Amino acid sequence: MAGQNLHTWTGWGSIPYRNAHVANTQMRGLGTFYDPRLNGPKKFPIAVKTGDWNKRDDEDAITSKLAPLHIYQLSLAAPSPPAGSFDAKAATRGSRLFNSRARCATCHVPPLYTEPGWAMHTAEEMGIDDVQASRSPDERYATRRLGGLWTHQKGGFYHDVGS
Repeated sequence: MAGQNLHTWTGWGSIPYRNAHVANTQMRGLGTFYDPRLNGPKKFPIAVKTGDWNKRDDEDAITSKLAPLHIYQLSLAAPSPPAGSFDAKAATRGSRLFNSRARCATCHVPPLYTEPGWAMHTAEEMGIDDVQASRSPDERYATRRLGGLWTHQKGGFYHDVGS
């Protein structure tokens, strides 16, 4: 996760934000979580109903663990693909396209292979539908880090460069 400034595909927040969100609102841990963007009854009725947009338990067993968890996550190197799991000749051709005509390196900037700065784009800019982006507060997608990309092949890569 080193170099990744926004953790989720839709850029909801940083890695510590996502950790706090999941621990408090998804895993139902005891802690504190605040995000007024979720206080919208039309878009986020469950967060409004449960009060998860402004969760403040008397006992907080989460917040003190967020910084050490973040440091640990940043220390993890992206996994390398297993030997023989890809076609080396196709990868070489893809690398040439990535850095030239396909313009992938415009957003997935080497050596981090993510976009430094505000890495948020509309679905239209990316050439895909807005199904996931429309569910996020900013209605955009974040440029993802490509390290360990092979681990995500089953679900697709969230944009269609042919569009």
